[in-house]
Amino acid sequence: MSDQFIGIDVGGTKIACATLRAGELSESHLQHTSLDSQQLLDQLIHAVEVARTPETRAVGIGVPSLIEFETGRIRSSVNIPLKDVPLRQLLTDRLGLPVYVENDASCAALAEAFRDGRMAVPHLVMFTIGTGVGGGLVLNGRLYRGATGTASEVGHTVIGLDLSAGAPPHDGVFPQAGSLEVLASGTALDHLAEEAAKADANSFLGRRLTREGGVTGHDVVDGARVDDEASIRCLRILGERLGIGIANAITMFDPLEIVIGGGVSAAGEFLLGPARDTAWKYAVPGAGTQCEIRLARHGARAGVLGAALLAAQEYAADTGVVMEEAVQGR
Repeated sequence: MSDQFIGIDVGGTKIACATLRAGELSESHLQHTSLDSQQLLDQLIHAVEVARTPETRAVGIGVPSLIEFETGRIRSSVNIPLKDVPLRQLLTDRLGLPVYVENDASCAALAEAFRDGRMAVPHLVMFTIGTGVGGGLVLNGRLYRGATGTASEVGHTVIGLDLSAGAPPHDGVFPQAGSLEVLASGTALDHLAEEAAKADANSFLGRRLTREGGVTGHDVVDGARVDDEASIRCLRILGERLGIGIANAITMFDPLEIVIGGGVSAAGEFLLGPARDTAWKYAVPGAGTQCEIRLARHGARAGVLGAALLAAQEYAADTGVVMEEAVQGR
């Protein structure tokens, strides 16, 4: 029998667990995320116990948090009750299996870098555009975490500030003004939608606002698909803002691929087109000559697939086996 790796994607509302064996990812088992710390730990243990077999070699867990990777401690977390929890050690002790804990967007980036069980894109930057903006970096075929594990927090990079009088006063609030998360997230698209709807009550968004009592980015995508001018404009603005962040990533990392995922990526070319055009205008000339800017391929499955690949990659590194052989089961 081939080696098996378990991947778990922990979100604010649900936990997905699947297994990776011989390059094939199983269907995910889903459960609601408990907002109690101990109950959540019990849920993770139960998910592994249900999925494990004698061939299970390691477990990867993706969480929407800042991670101290070497220890697997959750440094900070907004949507799940695991702040300061030494998750890797607790689960390793309880399960008797190697456990690796990583940021969920980094797991998604790892999934996008693999194709057919092989590392296909060794230099990749991912932006996940959802309620906020997350991201992941794959450099030289491995996740890049930096000195303390925060290297992939692309949403907190600043893309727009008036610096004519020096740095403006900082109120200590995060996400901070001018950051990619404030300007190019799903929440930012919600604000653009509301402004557009209020500006024209007879528009597609204006009618949605009157009928539903509110509008969101989902309404913007719906409007763009029926050629509503205001909706297309909202996505153009968001895409151009994202494009500035992409240009910075191209200039800084010279990746082979920039991948856009997350819920807002459902807008497709309405978002990607303006983002791509802006990125190439603002990237330094000569940078990124081999770079493709594309939408993510794995959708909602990226997190759990990436978590399983994380388990395989780190297990291979720790044991000296070849990564592709571990994934493919040879």
